[in-house]
Amino acid sequence: MRVSGKSIIVTGAGGGIGEGIARRLAEEGARVIVNDVNPDSGEQVANSIRAAGGQAAFVAADVTQGMQMQALVETAIAQYGKLDAMVNNAGWTHRNRPMLEVSEAEFDKVYAVNMKSIYWSAIHAVPALKKAGGGSIINIASTAGIRPRPGLTWYNGSKAAVIVTSKSMAAELGPDNIRVNCINPVFNPDTGLSAEFAGGTLDEARRQKFLSTIPLGRFSTALDVANAALYLLSDEAAFISGACIEVDGARCV
Repeated sequence: MRVSGKSIIVTGAGGGIGEGIARRLAEEGARVIVNDVNPDSGEQVANSIRAAGGQAAFVAADVTQGMQMQALVETAIAQYGKLDAMVNNAGWTHRNRPMLEVSEAEFDKVYAVNMKSIYWSAIHAVPALKKAGGGSIINIASTAGIRPRPGLTWYNGSKAAVIVTSKSMAAELGPDNIRVNCINPVFNPDTGLSAEFAGGTLDEARRQKFLSTIPLGRFSTALDVANAALYLLSDEAAFISGACIEVDGARCV
């Protein structure tokens, strides 16, 4: 098993990509902390992982709040004795619309969930990783951060910030044996935010508009992203840090 015995927090794991990552890591032997702001969905994911023979515990926490992030990290250590890795997956977007129509509250929430959560993660998880002798951090960004589309300007900017921040973190934390990488998924119609990305109900016309920009001819899945995360968290990627893996089917527009 590729991450056997590793203690790993996955934020935003009550559904979508985060759930896929948590399940895949558990299948490969990780001891997973499933985090989400929604207790019902988070508990359901953790219960189903345990029912399948994996190790998982659920911890409710709002990753935009420093004290709750601290409690999340402390609970992981209390549960499994240490922290080996942190997957910052929780994300948010404003609805696809002209940038001047996005309210300040929407802007603030996008940056709080997508970027401030990484700040709080670093503040509280990095000391734990140092104590463990090193570890790994994965930040889930987006193709939007490198190939932005109109209508998602502030979201695009937040994900670009995740990418650059990840590279800077990797450079700074390397001497502590902490690897930092990020993953850029392409549009996935099965996540809870898909209608917001599309600017409305995800009808067939909107699906085809997105699909036409992906040369491999299909959308990404949670498993696609989870497999990339599994590789980056495994010992096979021991010398990979500061990288950004695009899981996007060669999206070209």
